[in-house]
Amino acid sequence: QVQLVESGGGLVQPGGSLRLSCAASGSIFSLNVMGWYRQAPGKQRELVAFITGGSSTNYADSVKGRFTISRDNAKDTVYLQMNSLKPEDTAVYYCNAVASPKPGPYYNYWGQGTQVTVSS
Repeated sequence: QVQLVESGGGLVQPGGSLRLSCAASGSIFSLNVMGWYRQAPGKQRELVAFITGGSSTNYADSVKGRFTISRDNAKDTVYLQMNSLKPEDTAVYYCNAVASPKPGPYYNYWGQGTQVTVSS
């Protein structure tokens, strides 16, 4: 099995910055796409950004130019640098990874979530 552990959430004022980290551990044969999703109260979970194994990236329109996703393949870790945060960025942020624990099919894995609150 693959476990994902997020860290770095918290309370920040509008205009501030936070950096989220997500480390994958356990039985990892191959780690493919890694990404971040978020879910605000009363809303559906939405994609924030993802990064492929070759480091190609994709962002939701709402975060383009403010958030940057990156990964350290040696550490099986993905990061989300969030700048110019807005109150509407407040949500639980979930790490996601498409990985295979052994040679064979890939599966979708989720972290437990980390709260990000943007408020003055």
